[in-house]
Amino acid sequence: MGSGMAEQRGGANEQEDAAGAISPALRAQLISAPETILEDRDLMRALIAANERAMGHNIVDLRGVAMERLEARLDRLEDTHRSVIAAAYDNLAGTNQIHRAVLSMLEPLTFPDFLANLSGEVAQILRVDAVRLVLETRETAEDPALRRLGDTLQVVPAGFSDAYMGALRADGRPGPQRAVVLRRIRSDLPDLYGPSGADLRSEALMRLDLGSGRLPGMLALAAEDAHQFRASHGSDLLVFLSGAFERQMRRWLG
Repeated sequence: MGSGMAEQRGGANEQEDAAGAISPALRAQLISAPETILEDRDLMRALIAANERAMGHNIVDLRGVAMERLEARLDRLEDTHRSVIAAAYDNLAGTNQIHRAVLSMLEPLTFPDFLANLSGEVAQILRVDAVRLVLETRETAEDPALRRLGDTLQVVPAGFSDAYMGALRADGRPGPQRAVVLRRIRSDLPDLYGPSGADLRSEALMRLDLGSGRLPGMLALAAEDAHQFRASHGSDLLVFLSGAFERQMRRWLG
């Protein structure tokens, strides 16, 4: 009877050993390259969980707790790293886009071609649906020659640019004067974009200093995407664009 029980225990031990055995080839591979386990997160979690079960519920493994916190911190760092890389890529793409637009603005040899280029190639490069050059004047009579230049050029009364760009508050009070304004297009303001304005949702407005003795101007970019130009977006590249545009306009104005 005793020998029978011993045989049963021996058989059970052999079964447990067989169930928990690792093949010699796999064992040799893990010994030769243990980093394969350390670099596998899921496998490490499984090993830690097995170790905690073996220790029982009354023992707290501080190493496991520390590892969980380190993993959470690593996840946050990886997310931040991805966000930084994405932001850097967007900045680089935006810089290249603005540089291409500036180079395109330098190509036309006549002012009509310059205006046509603004609404054509420049608009395509900047991925906007409308471009308007707003020039102020103190003249009350309309110049028929301006009509032949198309809708890209808008001639407005003196003070229009400051009033249009400064209309940031819903209560009607003027907002702070800024070099660049990014916002949703407002239906309560004068229409700059004509028939196509009904489909436009956001705009970027750049104040233009056209030189001493001249009234200011404004360059307006508009898009059908309501989120393309938002007040929370950076405006450094548009400041550069407006600076290059100012210098080109001074050349055309003599």
